[in-house]
Amino acid sequence: MSGTNTHDAVSDYYSTVLKKSDDLATNACTTSGTPPLHILKALKNIHPDVTSKYYGCGLCVPEGSLEGLTVLDLGCGSGRDVYLLSQFVGPTGKVIGVDMTEEQIDVARRTAEHHMQAFGFPVGTMNVVFEKGYIEKLDEIETLQHLKGKVDIIVSNCVINLSPDKRAVLSQAFELLKPGGELYFSDVYSDRRVPETLRKDKVLWGECISGALYWNDFLNLAKAVGFGDPRLVGDSEIELGNKKLKEKCGNIRFFSATYRLWKIQGLESHCEDYGQAVIYQGGIPRNEDSFLLDGHHRIEKGRIFPVCGNTWRMLKETRFAEYFHFIGNFDTHYGIYADCGTTVPFTSYTTNKESGTKTGGGCC
Repeated sequence: MSGTNTHDAVSDYYSTVLKKSDDLATNACTTSGTPPLHILKALKNIHPDVTSKYYGCGLCVPEGSLEGLTVLDLGCGSGRDVYLLSQFVGPTGKVIGVDMTEEQIDVARRTAEHHMQAFGFPVGTMNVVFEKGYIEKLDEIETLQHLKGKVDIIVSNCVINLSPDKRAVLSQAFELLKPGGELYFSDVYSDRRVPETLRKDKVLWGECISGALYWNDFLNLAKAVGFGDPRLVGDSEIELGNKKLKEKCGNIRFFSATYRLWKIQGLESHCEDYGQAVIYQGGIPRNEDSFLLDGHHRIEKGRIFPVCGNTWRMLKETRFAEYFHFIGNFDTHYGIYADCGTTVPFTSYTTNKESGTKTGGGCC
């Protein structure tokens, strides 16, 4: 489908075919598992008209204090995640939601006053804004034109797969983020490229299936627009739950995954060892004993934790810096971390001739 046809088909699907979450034909656009207690508590404050129209595959509330931050939600729908985040950024923060479907935006807007009261914010506070527009054309939205390079966090929940131009989405997100800002989002990915025949299927597009990116294409695309070293936070395989649509997809496997992408200039393509380490000092809300940066880095409080140069910078140059003590610098390079997916290519390097032991560093 062309870009215009895709937009029209998706907008129609989410305005006329889907009236509520229960109308989904598959479980791809649903969030599995029980949310943490602080999320459950915040969800109770959200209007049922909003929660009944929720279509998402993940949990897009990043760790750490969000108080006072500016957050952008790409493909906000009826506003569930906007109103979740609204509670965490507080009266001094702001959450901006963008969606192309009028019916969804209308629900979000008409419940805004209700939510400000339910959250107990001071009278007159309005810390949410909803804009109708395309996530591929964020530069055309006036509210965002004034925020280029100033947004702290961008989230998206099972929406980028619906876009016909994913490169434009990621590129414009990169431009809006401040240095050290993050794109923290959940989406659907495939284990191979989805064939053109399926990509023309309107139902599969609307169900977040045929627009799914092959995971390696996504990684290369993210790096190409400036997001060096994408970090996978968590994932789970999707069982479509619809026999007819599953047969259409054949042997393609689909996954719901949450990624963290940083706007940090000059991140290296691989995990390089500079002899650096960090010590988590605690203090991140609801992460007192340990902090999960991504699926390979759970950092215990008080423990010296060796890290690669990229990980060191992801903590040092972002909103997490105040919670860590940093050891080392970039003066001396010790090679690559062999257990992080890449090894020295030379077969003669794998064994030290004198000791008979394998050489190379440990995992970061």
